[in-house]
Amino acid sequence: MQKSRVRIQRPLGFLGSDPGLLPLRLVVKLGVNIDHVATLRQARRGIEPEPVTAALLAELAGADWITIHLREDRRHIQDRDVDRLKEVLQIGLDFEMSVAPDIVKKALATRPHFATLVPERREEITTEGGLDVLGQKEIIKEVLETLKGAGIEVSLFVDPDPEVIQASAELGADAVELHTGTYANALKKEDIQKELTRLTNAARQAAQLGLHVFAGHGLNYRNVIPIARIPEMEALNIGHSIISRSIFVGIERAVREMIQLIR
Repeated sequence: MQKSRVRIQRPLGFLGSDPGLLPLRLVVKLGVNIDHVATLRQARRGIEPEPVTAALLAELAGADWITIHLREDRRHIQDRDVDRLKEVLQIGLDFEMSVAPDIVKKALATRPHFATLVPERREEITTEGGLDVLGQKEIIKEVLETLKGAGIEVSLFVDPDPEVIQASAELGADAVELHTGTYANALKKEDIQKELTRLTNAARQAAQLGLHVFAGHGLNYRNVIPIARIPEMEALNIGHSIISRSIFVGIERAVREMIQLIR
């Protein structure tokens, strides 16, 4: 028997209006991920470049929030970065995190504007796919309820799969961030279109279920426009491409150029 897809009403918080009440054409928000500023600093275990400075410049350029991933191995963002960002930012802080107990504890102590649960493997260079929502329902539900109990809204970083989207809504997530890595890595036109269709369908389904809809991973100045034009798309999280471009044009210009593309 097919499960009924009942639209779930979400309480209003940092993430804004109930998705069911949003206008047909959204002004897409931009979250700027500054992890790779910290990656460069940690290459020499030094004090520069300073991620907080990068975040403040991105804020001045018009970013809607700053995204950071505090990994269990602390390969780039450090605990002190989290604390300082929460203290000085005038825009939102998106705290990407695994379900590891020490990371959950840090999130509860920091109280970011919202948290994004992501998969994490120590041997990977970067996040390689969506959260295993179907296989880890119990632990995800436990962490999700803990965070929401502390007043932290929660997004799940997921593949654009109908079963995963449905499960995310049933677990009580406030939002899903659709993994765009397969789309970004596709080379053939037919493969790109196939992935764009999957993402479009997933965004529609998520919005119908009352979830906020974000996307991210591998998006850059060449491939971002089709994703930004998905009708239900509310926000994009982009880091590596913006930080890479900022080496040549400065972070403020890099952020402004991305905002011009997605809006």
